[in-house]
Amino acid sequence: MQSEKIINFIKNWLTDYVEETHQKGFVIGISGGIDSAVVSTLCAMTGKPTLCVEMPIHQDEKQVQRAQKHLSFLKEKYANVTSISVDLTSSFESLKESLPATNSPQLNLSLANTRARLRMSCLYYFAGLDKHLVVGTGNKIEDFGVGFFTKYGDGGVDLSPIADLMKSEVFAIAKTLDIIDEIQNAQPTDGLFGDERSDEDQLGATYDELEWAMTFEGDLSNLNARETEVLEIYQRLNRQNQHKIKPIPLCRIPKNLK
Repeated sequence: MQSEKIINFIKNWLTDYVEETHQKGFVIGISGGIDSAVVSTLCAMTGKPTLCVEMPIHQDEKQVQRAQKHLSFLKEKYANVTSISVDLTSSFESLKESLPATNSPQLNLSLANTRARLRMSCLYYFAGLDKHLVVGTGNKIEDFGVGFFTKYGDGGVDLSPIADLMKSEVFAIAKTLDIIDEIQNAQPTDGLFGDERSDEDQLGATYDELEWAMTFEGDLSNLNARETEVLEIYQRLNRQNQHKIKPIPLCRIPKNLK
């Protein structure tokens, strides 16, 4: 992979888009993970105003520390980068208290998605203040493979600069960009549960395994037990998350009914 050429391509794509839309800059949520680190750096490279927003909600301290170290790295290199931290923990707790009690087995997942949607609202608040665009941090396997994102949460963005890159390619870009070692070496996590559970814990497979499954075109009879299991995991997630992966369906009314 030609990392430097891809970096330059994305930087130019970001610059062209912000100018075409007559906006002034970018807003990105910073999590302490590899995707947001790469995207925020690419935005910073455009020279356009780039606001990085930390939005902890009962966040694991290691994630917070990685995010802060990345922000220091960015600010040392790019004068156009600013940052702000908005602790949304009390807002999240207040919302939880106002909701009716439930014994649904989906409660924890629903609350995790609520965190992501609260953060999305925060990002658009700042975007609206200064005519900025909210930049997505989803990669190809998450956005178009297994649908590992929150609809109208981290999936609610204005543009997606790394959505055509596999996770392994994002790591390669990060290495070229000299992203701090703590982030490059950290176990990928969405940080939505307030603990150290990884994406692999939730998905049941590594990103490398899921990338393999996403591009698999071979003979099923030649697969070993783990490969068969991973392919089944990928296919199940892809199937059940099509409502997130596909564009919103529109009910087209026949002209003869209008």
